[in-house]
Amino acid sequence: MSEQEPPVESSLNEIERSDKEYVFGTWSYQNEVSPTQVVDADGVRFTTADGNEYIDFSSQLMCSNLGHSADAVVDAIAEQVRETAYVAPSYTTEARSELGKKLAEVTPGDLSKTFFSTSGTEAVEAAIKIARFYTGKQKIISRYRSYHGATYGSISVTGDPRRLMAEPGIPGTIKAPDPYAYGSTLDPMESVEYIDEMLELEGDTVAAILVEPIVGSNGILVPPEEYLPRLKEVAHKHDALLICDEVMAGFGRTGEWFGCDVFDVEPDIMTMAKGLTGAYQPLGATIVNSDIAAHFEENMFCHGHTYAGHPAAVAAGLATIETYQQENLIERASEIGEYLGDRIDDLAEKHPSVGDTRGVGLFRGIELSKHPEKRVPFGAREDKIDTGTTVVDEVSATAGEHGTYVANMINTLIIAPPLTITEDEIDEAIEAIDAGLDVSDRAMDA
Repeated sequence: MSEQEPPVESSLNEIERSDKEYVFGTWSYQNEVSPTQVVDADGVRFTTADGNEYIDFSSQLMCSNLGHSADAVVDAIAEQVRETAYVAPSYTTEARSELGKKLAEVTPGDLSKTFFSTSGTEAVEAAIKIARFYTGKQKIISRYRSYHGATYGSISVTGDPRRLMAEPGIPGTIKAPDPYAYGSTLDPMESVEYIDEMLELEGDTVAAILVEPIVGSNGILVPPEEYLPRLKEVAHKHDALLICDEVMAGFGRTGEWFGCDVFDVEPDIMTMAKGLTGAYQPLGATIVNSDIAAHFEENMFCHGHTYAGHPAAVAAGLATIETYQQENLIERASEIGEYLGDRIDDLAEKHPSVGDTRGVGLFRGIELSKHPEKRVPFGAREDKIDTGTTVVDEVSATAGEHGTYVANMINTLIIAPPLTITEDEIDEAIEAIDAGLDVSDRAMDA
C-alpha cells in the first residue's frame, strides 16, 4: 500500500468497521477484507449503505435464484416459525414431509429419498459417507477443477487450490483430469477414458466418482454432451456410484431443473443447496436412488445433524420449488438464457480480451485473455490463495462502478443472475460489463 492510499478501515462505516474487527472474512487474508453493508434488496437489485444500487448479476454467490422479492417464500418461513420454530430430527413437520416428496418428483429418474442438512458442503459430506456405507469401499474420485465445499471431507475432494491449506485431508480422495479443452493435454472425452483407467488401476476400491455436471466456480466448464453419460457408464462398469454435485447448477440455473438434466443423466446420488431455497434459508439436501435407500432399511444410516430438516429451512425449500413451478421459471430461464448468451457473444465480438465464452441457460462464463491471438489468462489458479488484486478483479470492480455486481473466479467472470431477470435488466448489466472489459482490453499484451 502506498503512503497516499488510506487504510481500508477509513473508508468503512461504523457497522462495516465493527464487522471487519469482530467477524472473519471468508477465504481471505484478513488485512485485505473490506466488508460492504447491504441495506436493501428488491427484485434483481440490491443497495449498499453508501446509497449505490447494483444489478445482482451473479445472484450474490450464485444462490439467489429467485432474486430478492420472493414474498411467498418469506411468508412460508414466517408462518412456519410462528407454528413451530424447531423440532428434533426424530420428529417431523408437514413441510419436511412435503419437500422430501417434492424433491423425488423434480429430480431425475429414481432419485427418491433425501437427507436434509444446512449447506452444500454438508450435503457433499453426506454423499461421501453414504457412498462409502453403501458400497463398502472407501475411495472417491473427483476432479482438479472443482469445488465441493469447505468442511474436511468436502475440501478434500475439492480440486481447486483452496484445498491446499487444509491438506492432508481425509484419506481415499483421488483427483482426475477435467473435460476442459484449454487446460489439459487431454481431449475432453479422453479424460473420461483416463478415469476409466484410473478405476481399473485402483482395483475394486473406489466407492464413487463425484463431479459437478457443469463446473461452477472453477470456470463454468460445460462438457461435451456425451461426457456425463459415458462417465456414468465408466462408474457402473467398475461398481462405483456417480454423485452429481448440483449445489450451484441446480434449480433452473441451466434452463433445466438440474445440470445433469442437460445431459439426460440420472446420478445415483445428488447433492443440492443454494437454489433449493433461493438462499432465503440455509438448506442442503442429499438425495439417493431407491436401491441405496433400500440398503439403509437393514443397515444403519450413521449420519445426522441437530438441524437436519430444520422447519423454517424446509418450509422455505418447499415454497421455493412451488414458486419455480407456479411462475414457470425453469422454462423461462432457458428462454431468457438464450438472450443472455447472445448478449455475451456481442461482448466477445467487441472485446479482444474475451478469450472464451461458455455456459447454458442463466449459467454463463466469460474467460479473459491477455494475448490478442493466443489464450493467455490474466488470472491463475494460485490467485485463489494469494494476496493482491488481479486484472479480472479490476474488470468486476469497474462493472460495479457502473451499477452491476458480477463475481469472478480465477480468470472467469461468473454470470448467473436471478431467474426472474428481464431482457432490459440484462442489457443494463451487459453495458456495465462492457465498460469493465475495456480495462482488460487495455491490459492486454501488445
